[in-house]
Amino acid sequence: MSTAPPTPSRPSAARLLPRTPDWASRNFTLLTSAAFITSLGSHGALIAAAFAVLEHGGDAGDVGLVAAARTVPLILFLLIGGAVADRLPRHRVMVAANLLNCLSQAAFAVLVLAGSPLLWQMMLLAALGGTGQAFFSPAAEGMLLATVDRKHASKGFAVFRLTMNGATIGGAALGGAMVAVIGPGWVLAVDAAAFAVSAGLRALLDLSGMPRRAQGGSLLADLRDGWHEALARPWFWSIVAQFSVVVAVVGAAESVYGPLVARDHLGGPAPWGFALAAFGVGTVVGAVLMMRWQPRRLLLAGTLSVFTLALPSAALAVPLPALGLAGVMFVSGVAIELFGVAWITTMHQEIPEEKFSRMSAYDWLGSIGMVPLATALAGPAESAFGRSNALWGGAVLIVLVTAAVLFVPEVRTMTRRPPEAEDAGGEGEAVPEGVPVAAVDTVSGPGAGAVVAAATSVPAPAAEPGSDAADAEGAARRDG
Repeated sequence: MSTAPPTPSRPSAARLLPRTPDWASRNFTLLTSAAFITSLGSHGALIAAAFAVLEHGGDAGDVGLVAAARTVPLILFLLIGGAVADRLPRHRVMVAANLLNCLSQAAFAVLVLAGSPLLWQMMLLAALGGTGQAFFSPAAEGMLLATVDRKHASKGFAVFRLTMNGATIGGAALGGAMVAVIGPGWVLAVDAAAFAVSAGLRALLDLSGMPRRAQGGSLLADLRDGWHEALARPWFWSIVAQFSVVVAVVGAAESVYGPLVARDHLGGPAPWGFALAAFGVGTVVGAVLMMRWQPRRLLLAGTLSVFTLALPSAALAVPLPALGLAGVMFVSGVAIELFGVAWITTMHQEIPEEKFSRMSAYDWLGSIGMVPLATALAGPAESAFGRSNALWGGAVLIVLVTAAVLFVPEVRTMTRRPPEAEDAGGEGEAVPEGVPVAAVDTVSGPGAGAVVAAATSVPAPAAEPGSDAADAEGAARRDG
């Protein structure tokens, strides 16, 4: 009796797909995917919004006003957003914020495509987008580590940050090209769709295995507690003050002067999108570099890299041709990633998880507090001093405030705690008493250390009496 030949076994679908690492939980994969999609759309939308204003008769002042309209509510609601994110499930706050951003960007797209957007309408919709970000950002800062255990935190940082940098590159390059080909309205519509998809992914997060956070006092008491935590660290508020100037200068250059220089000297939005994409490539290189190089003096190495952030304003002041501008943006991308890795590593090691979103909110508030003023004054400054002089002035400010921060002793002396000290409950390489200490986990392979977001944050001093080190030890497992 004959039998049919055995059917050759075919590889399963799972074998055909890239295998995710064992430490990458389902929640981590969902958060990383949602962040990639959102960032991809948002970087294109930043270019689209500026050119939407210019294409409908706006000037440098109008571009600055729309940018400022987004930042003002971000500043007003950040502290409330941070306190709310420490009290409610963070993923629900993130989903609600994504939906608000989706609706505001969709309405912006409809107005632009209809061909008759008014300045006040664009400012109002930009303000709604800033409100969504005010609640989203502190919640997102406190959520990621809840999906990765401490042993693999550095790997998680690396994968997440490289994914975000890839979205920056793709979003900026595609955004500039799409604005040139199909117009800013459709790019804004794509961004709205990206927010909707991201909200859906974040709604699928499974938090059933995570313990609930204990509720504290009132919202106002939580805000006061975060304020006292911030003031207790002089190096924290000094660097936040530094970045209030740095971010303002960079924001004015990228939101206002960059599109204008591209229009007048580089040939339109596509070269500016290419320059922003080069910045994204630099952040990828910076992240890879920091996976291999782990400076012992974290804040000193990071602060020295900030000097190079003056280069984009100087390049626009010249102005350099498109290729030269792209090279400068690449260097500044590497620099901000070097600073971000050093800073965020310290933050996630030292801040108690239940206070993380509040501290992140104070960090964001200090860093972006001067952005509305800078973007709103960019147009008048151009009229009063000339575009080139205004850009040179911004570059000089970055150099001066960064040099001033180096006079703070803790910025120069803060060191990285050896990994073996973590495993031995503090036994390891000695660190001078009273010097703040940061630590990261060392991972196998090419290196370790990456950053969740290139924003300033707050590590706690080493051996502080009554510290919540035990709570920080469980940060990766706590409820977001």
